[in-house]
Amino acid sequence: MANTTLADPDSGLTPAQVAARHGLRVAGERPSLRRYSGELWRYRHFVAAYANAKLTASFSNARLGQLWQVLTPLSNAAVYYLIFGVVLEQSRDIPNFIAYLTTGLFIFNFTQTTVQQGTQAISGNLGLIRALHFPRACLPLAITATQFQQLLGSLLVLVGIVVVTGEPITLMWLMLVPAVLLQTVFNAGLTMAMARLGAKASDLKQVMPFVLRAWMYGSGVLYSVELFSNNLPGWAVGIVQFNPMLVYIELARTALLEQAPLLNDSLLLTWLIAAGWAVVMGIGGYLFFWRGEQEYGRG
Repeated sequence: MANTTLADPDSGLTPAQVAARHGLRVAGERPSLRRYSGELWRYRHFVAAYANAKLTASFSNARLGQLWQVLTPLSNAAVYYLIFGVVLEQSRDIPNFIAYLTTGLFIFNFTQTTVQQGTQAISGNLGLIRALHFPRACLPLAITATQFQQLLGSLLVLVGIVVVTGEPITLMWLMLVPAVLLQTVFNAGLTMAMARLGAKASDLKQVMPFVLRAWMYGSGVLYSVELFSNNLPGWAVGIVQFNPMLVYIELARTALLEQAPLLNDSLLLTWLIAAGWAVVMGIGGYLFFWRGEQEYGRG
């Protein structure tokens, strides 16, 4: 009787070749940038739902609930106004110092809080990462979306402060929309970069409050930006004017306040710097985070 035994089609192949023949991939392998971006887009509803859940949960145990997202920056503004406006008399050189200070605090707080939470986007969600398969960029993007929602509530209060303190409503207010959108893209990229760094260095969250405090003082949040040009050499002023947070704060103040002191007299250059930071940090932070995709949740 003839031998009808079929030859093994995988015989003679290496394990890697067998895996490739059957469409198997290494567990945790980093996908191509195109495929990763496609997966991230398909998970956009998860990002939105996760952001809403985090926003609700963050104030669930507080009696005043989400009202704290406005009360916190307002309380900070009151303290800083007492110190810088009354004690140090910064209000003498700035028309409508209350609105000037509040605008700077609200805009800076958007980036500050996003970055602080971004350092723990991976390390604080290891259980979720190890249990489910999804693009890890969803986590820092959800943090950005959560803080953006909080900013919208803060901006409503800010507009009320600006009007009550005597600023007229003008078409310049429309500039606030693209300024905030550019800052949001910048925040998203920076948060993704900090998420990867925070996943590698757990002590980063201890260092960030000091870094962010220094960044705040260097961004003209609490005092007139004219102090930079009055007290720094020309080359240092040139560097300071490229500080992304100073740029986004200046755009917001230019939009809402009639007589806001500016470090850079060229509004067009300020817009170009703001757009440049959004593009560089948005794309750069995304690529930096994607390159570490296979590392998250291991170890």
